[in-house]
Amino acid sequence: MDKSDRYKLKKYIDNLRCGKNTGFIDFNKLNNISYVLKKNEYKIYYPYPDSEKVILYTDNIPKIDVIKIDSYYTLKHNEILGSLFGLNIDMEYVGDIIIDKDNYYVIVMSSISKVILDNLYMIGNKNVKLSIVSIDNISNYRREFDTREIIVSSLRIDNVIARIINTSRSKIKEKIQNKEIILNYNILTNSGYNLKENDIFSIRRYGKYKFISIVKTTKKDNYIIRYNKYI
Repeated sequence: MDKSDRYKLKKYIDNLRCGKNTGFIDFNKLNNISYVLKKNEYKIYYPYPDSEKVILYTDNIPKIDVIKIDSYYTLKHNEILGSLFGLNIDMEYVGDIIIDKDNYYVIVMSSISKVILDNLYMIGNKNVKLSIVSIDNISNYRREFDTREIIVSSLRIDNVIARIINTSRSKIKEKIQNKEIILNYNILTNSGYNLKENDIFSIRRYGKYKFISIVKTTKKDNYIIRYNKYI
């Protein structure tokens, strides 16, 4: 855990001990918090059953909104995420981005909804209209994905991604420098990061993935790993 991660962990724990919530966090951060706090010291709010980002709180369930994005054109997950990054919003205010056929939703903390509604008019070069809808629109949503397995020499994220998209690690380094890879909803900066179970990463123009586990080690000390590619 680097200095930035330790700072965030301390902030989450301080917030919970003061009766505040964490904002949206991924399961990797949840696991780190669970090592420090007892389970009776916080509650977990899942906006929908398959949530990849959750909110930890102590007393009152956090207020969230579901923003629906209407567009004549097809939108991609990374386009929506990139547009939200462009608003300079702290990603702890932003939960999952849901693409359900031709319906697009973003789950956000209610405190940030107006900022997004007032400032997000385009995603990429496509005009969009935003509105707040009932959470019932996503209550039964389930993500679709393909489960795949590959052989890798290490769990370094640059190594794994190079194998997934069939390119060199030097090309992956370029993508990291160009901010084209998102890890657990943050721009990836460390090419040497070792993937952990349930880490989620997106690669611009290649889609979104979730690292599941090591299946087994080969005789040559390589790893067979399993991951999901979101459809």
